[in-house]
Amino acid sequence: MAALAIVIPLLAACLVLAFGRLLPRRLIDLVALVAVAGCLANAVVLLGSAGVTWIGGWRVVGIAFVVDGVSGGLTLLIALLTLCALLFAWGYFDTVEAHFPVLILLFQAGMTGFVLVGDLFTMFVCFELMGAVGYALTGYKVEEPDSVQGAFTFGVINSLGAYLGLTGIALLYAKTGQLGLAQMGVALAGHPADRVVVVGFALVCVAWLVKAAAAPFHFWLADAHAVAPTPVCLLFSGVMAPLGIYGVARISSAVFGPLVPAVHTVFLILGVFTAAVGAVMAFTQRHLKRMLAYSTIAHSGLFLVALSSGNVEGIAGAALYLIGHAGAKGALFLLTGLLLGFHGSVDENGLFGKATRHRVLGVLFVLAASALAGLPPFVSGIGKSLAEESTHSIPLIVLFIVVSAVTAGAVLRAGLRIFWGVGKPAGSDQEVTSGEHELPESDRPFRRTPMTAFAAIVILIGLSLATGVIPAVTEAVGRAAAEFGSSAGYLALVLGVGPEPDAAVPEVHWHGSSLLLSALTVGTAAVVALVALHFKPRQPGKAIAVLHRVHSGRVGDYAAWLVVGTLLFAGTLLVAG
Repeated sequence: MAALAIVIPLLAACLVLAFGRLLPRRLIDLVALVAVAGCLANAVVLLGSAGVTWIGGWRVVGIAFVVDGVSGGLTLLIALLTLCALLFAWGYFDTVEAHFPVLILLFQAGMTGFVLVGDLFTMFVCFELMGAVGYALTGYKVEEPDSVQGAFTFGVINSLGAYLGLTGIALLYAKTGQLGLAQMGVALAGHPADRVVVVGFALVCVAWLVKAAAAPFHFWLADAHAVAPTPVCLLFSGVMAPLGIYGVARISSAVFGPLVPAVHTVFLILGVFTAAVGAVMAFTQRHLKRMLAYSTIAHSGLFLVALSSGNVEGIAGAALYLIGHAGAKGALFLLTGLLLGFHGSVDENGLFGKATRHRVLGVLFVLAASALAGLPPFVSGIGKSLAEESTHSIPLIVLFIVVSAVTAGAVLRAGLRIFWGVGKPAGSDQEVTSGEHELPESDRPFRRTPMTAFAAIVILIGLSLATGVIPAVTEAVGRAAAEFGSSAGYLALVLGVGPEPDAAVPEVHWHGSSLLLSALTVGTAAVVALVALHFKPRQPGKAIAVLHRVHSGRVGDYAAWLVVGTLLFAGTLLVAG
């Protein structure tokens, strides 16, 4: 059953590619939707059947598909978000070539494989499939220079990260003679991590952190989101970037965490830096897709901070926060796509008061923005609160509140301006990219909201809400986090080495402190939005202006930052170890 999660989208992609020129567009869309619905059903079955499947039955050199609570849950999330992306595209695009659903299906296969496989090299192969298809999806509108530039930046930076990751895998293989995570863990057990192991681990982490858009590896993400088709943005922010965090957490918890204890400190530093940079950049944007992309970067930083706690509560909090983020952020991107379809713009200033007739969409926009801040009973609220409490640090709790409030406040500010005409348009800033005069992604402006697009938005918001109010879901995430955080448990699951340890399952439910923290964050986000709406903004300070100039759009600059970040990350691990 685990292999079907990859086989189904690959076969469907081949079928559509082979007969795409002969079949009508709606039939092609239907084939893709049915295939993804089959993946969704298969993922539901996988959730109840944890275990390992060895391709070909070869336990020595075969590829292991490892299904536990976290990998099974992510497989389900990938299928659901892919279904929403195709459902939105059904009524959103007037015409679309057959290769668009083919690319979406291949992208799903790459993401699913990355989650399920249990060895580093096959993870890398799936990583590269995800990346190659991601380049093509970013540059889907190949006739537009900006689209090609965004895809080029995506391709170069992610390829450089991949080369570093492959080098790290080669070093670890040379040291251990193994590629499987469990087998590598057995080979390294009882031995202190030497420099080869630390450097190899660091390089693999850098590859995954590039995909997660952790600073200073993050520069490509906003450029890609600005030009990628709206359904693709849903997948990029909703699940692709968080998969980078998953990859780092998986190799750390399964193999390297006990060997490189300094990794938690490095994750903390990296997470704080990423969250701060993403929040500031999000708040100072007027291009809606860039604003949401920088918000994703900020949340990637918060996920890293949660994982840096090194405890089960942090893992559970990050997992729940990730689900809530996927639903809320995905809905916000799709709503932004509708604004582009109606008005040919994604510029907060240019859209001021123009969408006042779309009250229902406005309510959904504000609701999704509030869910991003952790509005109870959305699951992002309980996930954020659990992550905050896992840090056992008042400064880090303040960080979570401020970053969540600033990013959600920026989105609330935009929603209130656009859908209700509240406040005044912000002044122009030469350092900030506008979203004016964007080319619509449909052939003609919308007269009404496509029903399939509206359904996809409701499903995403419903995902974030339902997972927060159904106790069985949050309890299952707690159990999955307890299993995920144990390297001994992973070895027992994959190789049957020793008994599975009884990990303490965190209590995951709403309580007084989580409600208070969520209410405080949402209230702060509302204050941030209202202050921004009613007070004339000053010219940005020198520090913010410099920060914007650093995000230059020049791929050479981004590559240089990638090299600097890699040296700092690996060097810190070596020195601290």
